[in-house]
Amino acid sequence: MPCITLCRHIAKTAEGYLWPSVPSATLNPNFGRVPATLWNSDAIYHALELQVQKRFSHGLSGQASYTWGRSIDSASGSTDGDQFRNGLSSLFFFDPKLRRGPSDFNQTHVVVVSYSWEIPSPKGLPGVLGWIAGGWEYGGIFEANTGVPFTVTIAPDPLGMNSTDAFSFPDIVHGCNPVQGGLNYLNLNCFTLPLATPDIAALCVPFSGASAPGTCANLLGNGRRNSIAGPGLVNLDMSLFKNNYVRRISEQFNVQFRVEVFNILNHTNFNPPTANSQVFNGDGSTGGLTPGLLDTTATTSRQVQFAVKVIW
Repeated sequence: MPCITLCRHIAKTAEGYLWPSVPSATLNPNFGRVPATLWNSDAIYHALELQVQKRFSHGLSGQASYTWGRSIDSASGSTDGDQFRNGLSSLFFFDPKLRRGPSDFNQTHVVVVSYSWEIPSPKGLPGVLGWIAGGWEYGGIFEANTGVPFTVTIAPDPLGMNSTDAFSFPDIVHGCNPVQGGLNYLNLNCFTLPLATPDIAALCVPFSGASAPGTCANLLGNGRRNSIAGPGLVNLDMSLFKNNYVRRISEQFNVQFRVEVFNILNHTNFNPPTANSQVFNGDGSTGGLTPGLLDTTATTSRQVQFAVKVIW
């Protein structure tokens, strides 16, 4: 947990929380890290849920669901801060407002459409032709949703917290859209280093590697937890079954041939850039090699599966 030894020295200013320019000495050097579990978080959820169903008739059934939801909390993990891949491992415990934001699992819009159609069998076809033309069943599931949120950071330890999970927030430029899309997901022009305004300049430690003067490394920026939504998801799975009932055995005995196609659109769905969310290094230089780069996927590429299923 960050700032165990520093919280009493942190100043709350008009620009934000200001850490001491010279970190306090360790209270007890015999302890390297003392984690804490606190019960001081809360959550709230609002949603609009709509559903339309087509009951089974004429061989056709289906369902369409839409959810508009908003989950906000001050911590999404029950035992660890980073139980979700996009979560921060050690949140600021001394002020819930600093960690309050969209939940790690929040998705604002979710659409799911599923359907199944037992294709009518043509009548009057003899023998093998009748068997080939009959017993077909077609189905699919379509899903589209907005992405889960993530947090942009300055790392490793510009605030001087001396924590194993240290980080800081950059400033986000007002009115600038931080998402530009594409593989380089973030618009880096929307993020700046915290600045030393005249009233706190005397207490600020500048970033050693910053190209612009007047920065304040020990000032927590105005960025917040989970303030940026990651890329959305679009996926369509489809199936085609051939039912072959063997009435000589029983009315229900069915040898079913199955063809299932996952992500038939072969649409690339990316995870948020959690591994590349560090927009600045601790010295104020540009973070990492590829800040904002989307480098992992949430779904597989198109996959086709063939199977035989015996039902009795």
